[in-house]
Amino acid sequence: MKRIFLFLAAWALACGFPAPAQKLDPIRWSLEVESPVRPGSETLGRLTAKMESGWHVYSLTTPRPPIATAITLLENPALDPPRVYQPKPARELDPNFGVETETFGGETVFLLRIPVKESAPSGEVQVTAQVRYQACNDKMCLPPVRRTASASLRIDPAAQPRAVQIPAGYVLLEGAVPASGPAAAAPLAAPKPAKARPQGFGAFLLIAFGFGLAAVFTPCVFPMIPITLSFFLKRESGSRAQGILQAALFALGIIVFFMALGLITTALLGPFGVVQLGSNPWVNAFIAAVFITFALSLLGAFEITIPSSVLTRLDRTSQRGGVLGVLLMGLTFSLTAFSCVGPFVGTLLAASVQGEKLQPVFGMLAFAAGLASPFFLLALFPSYLQRMPRSGVWLARVKVTLGFVVLAAALKYISNIDQVLQWNVLTRERFLSAWVILFALPGLYLLGWLQLEGVTAGEKIGVSRLLAGSLFLIFAASLIPGIFGARLGELDAYVPAAALRKDETGTWLKNQLEEALARARRENKLVLVSFTGYACTNCHWMKANMFTRPEIAAALRELVPVELYTDGADEISQKNQAFQEKTFATIAIPFYALMDGNGKVVATFAGSTRDPKEFLAFLTKRPV
Repeated sequence: MKRIFLFLAAWALACGFPAPAQKLDPIRWSLEVESPVRPGSETLGRLTAKMESGWHVYSLTTPRPPIATAITLLENPALDPPRVYQPKPARELDPNFGVETETFGGETVFLLRIPVKESAPSGEVQVTAQVRYQACNDKMCLPPVRRTASASLRIDPAAQPRAVQIPAGYVLLEGAVPASGPAAAAPLAAPKPAKARPQGFGAFLLIAFGFGLAAVFTPCVFPMIPITLSFFLKRESGSRAQGILQAALFALGIIVFFMALGLITTALLGPFGVVQLGSNPWVNAFIAAVFITFALSLLGAFEITIPSSVLTRLDRTSQRGGVLGVLLMGLTFSLTAFSCVGPFVGTLLAASVQGEKLQPVFGMLAFAAGLASPFFLLALFPSYLQRMPRSGVWLARVKVTLGFVVLAAALKYISNIDQVLQWNVLTRERFLSAWVILFALPGLYLLGWLQLEGVTAGEKIGVSRLLAGSLFLIFAASLIPGIFGARLGELDAYVPAAALRKDETGTWLKNQLEEALARARRENKLVLVSFTGYACTNCHWMKANMFTRPEIAAALRELVPVELYTDGADEISQKNQAFQEKTFATIAIPFYALMDGNGKVVATFAGSTRDPKEFLAFLTKRPV
């Protein structure tokens, strides 16, 4: 398990999480041009990259991910745009990305066939090549950077004619001649991505499986653990083989239904549609209804056997046993999990389309298997727990306590609806007030002050019960400062975000990119574009805990910050989604980009971070 999470962390870093701020650049660039040259002819430029041991850059034709190397010349009135040639790259499995990539290491020479204009005046001219590249080793990748290298070229009408010779093994980038000028820093056109070979495919499946395991710990999936426990506790006892069979059917139900839902949703809506589904008010309402229904059942209000709603019918069918009942429970779980794992699924499917035709199917299968495997093991446990002697009343106390916790979790999905629809009814203050009560109640219950099933008057309280009740009351009390505006650390990811004060972070624009760019041009600043979501937990954490740090807030005041929401159902969110996908080839939120007033991308930062130095290094980047 530890190795898998380390592997995922390295993969996420390589896919776009900037490395910690460092001044090390393991690549050194130099330029030589053949001189002298006559006007109206061509000269050959040799752009050399010398890389430190273990480091490499990617070819000019490598598919995403990672970042392909791009080469151009800065604008020069004596020269026309060059034709760029590259040697044959090494093609092998990249441990950072889990796919085959084309790389150059050691010392590599790129060739530039540079036309000299007929009108070029005699004398010395400066030729400057600009390179945009990403340097990686076997363990990490540095953020993409731009570097320049210059050489002097003498133009002489009396120079002897020179024939430009391209050595064997070099390949011309057909149709990829970049425009001149400083703005020509975008990656050169690349051919269609090559299909991954078996070893790359295996790494892809491993990553997909690891993503599924990681998704278990998201706030929408983790609360399903007590619901799953309750579901299997209510089933009739049987043999060991029957218990294993039921657990396997439940896991299979998750795999089948989750994979089908993910593929159908993505086919109809595209990768962003999965993320949008997770913030859909109807989906969140369904999930909240599921949680409230199970919470009330755990609290002893009723048994879920009466066919009074869709959820009741699902549960009643599952109570009858058989394959259908367990698979329907898997369907309910799949719909619940979508709210948090949608970004995982969307990113996974967006990456898988570069491989074999069936790679999205196998990727989703591996992802769902990783997501279902802990529940398979968990489903086995109640089948043995039910047959254990002396279970006592402790199990009733666990169920009642979990009922309060699940009810608090339901409030999170109701909050998502409120935020996406911008009702502002369930504000941060009201949400936290409700949580204080909902988490204080199990504490009072366990201490004997609230009598429900499992607790009787005058009963002696054991040490473990005393400690558990005290922890609930302590947690409830710790939420009270948040009602009055205090930050709650990690919990800020799960509660409605507090409004950012202007004196903390400057003035933020909302869904106003054009206005931000215009302001950046007037004030000669860069724009910080924050792709965020109303129901995005990591976005909330960054807003509450990173943007408010003094050093980060000071850097934000030197920028023009704008929030672009992508998870709503309105037209603006759809426009922001399309812009993010087209410009940055990603569907991740949060996602941050620095742009100049003309819309040129200076730097990007994917995901959240707990390291303020890392994020500050990104915010302080400036055009090369």
